[in-house]
Amino acid sequence: MTRAPDTSSPALEARAGIAPLMHHSSLMRFLIARIGSITAQQVLMLAISWHMYDLTSSAWYLGLVGLFQFIPGLATTLVAGHCADRMHRGQIVAVCLAAQAAMATLLAVSTMTHIVTRDLLLGLSLILGAIRPFQMSGQQALLPMLVPHTLLARSMALSTVVQQVCVIAGPALGGLLFAIGINALYLTCVVLFCVSAVMYALIRYDHIPPPREPVTVETLLAGLRFVWHNPLLLGGISLDLFAVLFGGATALLPVYAKEILHVGPQGLGLLRSAPAAGALCVGLMLSRRAIGSGVGRKLLIAVAVYGMAIVAFGLSRSFPISLLLLAISGAADTISVVVRQTLVQLETPDRMRGRVAAVNTLFIGASNQLGEFESGVTATAFGVVGSVVLGGCATILVSAAWSRLFKPLARREALY
Repeated sequence: MTRAPDTSSPALEARAGIAPLMHHSSLMRFLIARIGSITAQQVLMLAISWHMYDLTSSAWYLGLVGLFQFIPGLATTLVAGHCADRMHRGQIVAVCLAAQAAMATLLAVSTMTHIVTRDLLLGLSLILGAIRPFQMSGQQALLPMLVPHTLLARSMALSTVVQQVCVIAGPALGGLLFAIGINALYLTCVVLFCVSAVMYALIRYDHIPPPREPVTVETLLAGLRFVWHNPLLLGGISLDLFAVLFGGATALLPVYAKEILHVGPQGLGLLRSAPAAGALCVGLMLSRRAIGSGVGRKLLIAVAVYGMAIVAFGLSRSFPISLLLLAISGAADTISVVVRQTLVQLETPDRMRGRVAAVNTLFIGASNQLGEFESGVTATAFGVVGSVVLGGCATILVSAAWSRLFKPLARREALY
């Protein structure tokens, strides 16, 4: 008798493409919810950044939007991680999205009544910064509960694909909604946030609340200690921090769109979408087949390529070439994201995933929001082009330095 093949083996799963992922209904619900929430967040941040620059004509205030989102996260991140390890992670994310729907509603009303001010935008940025650690900790710790570990790397890649599709569609949708009116833009965000909140609340997984224990400094800092004593995780998480901190050009894209490339808010939408286009292509490849060998070396090379693309973008004066360079940066960044996030999840026990995700969130927040502030400061000091070029060069140097400082990461051969 011919024996049926063992379809549960990791080797066969690796050749099966994305088909096995489709059989996990909770994962599908998770991905659908991410479509709505990420699109809404992209549209909202596009509106806030353009609104701020339209009010102030200042790169400094664009940087402050990022700083004001980063500062409150310092106070809430560790608490967010503790909550993600004790509460239903989908419900945590749902509450965060409902709060963002309320903020989008406030922006719509204030725009209709012509009372939008610089201070209002900065105040809402503070609230967004306080909420984001709860949302990101819940999301990151939730995904590993929805699929077997052998499918985690490709689930991460598929989730990244979904994210990048939304990052492409979100700013492009925002540009179209700008043409209709900014009130339509904010109200669209409200609807998307509310639908996604319901979807997250309906996600089911085996949630067993841990035994009750007092909340102490020791329990809050457990995730930070775990990462600090694991060179592989510390290297991967800190690599993202410094690479994006120096190499991020997102905060300055409104300046490029308005004053350097002269393409207006619709062009800004395309610039914001371009990195996601490159990320989408690479993400689709990684969702079908995970990186097999030399993952540490490929991670560091990807970060260096990201830095080189940012340097070239900073010097470009051609809109099509700028779009291509941003797409290359997104493709390289996706390799980095998938490798790092998969390693973080696989190297962390479930009882610690929320708190380790919180640490990861803190580093991501520092790289993104603090990176936007850094871009604003260096643009004020060295000019917009100088800020982007210097940041890209610094990212290349970070990749080279991390290959020596974190050898367990550089020498990692396989994800599993």
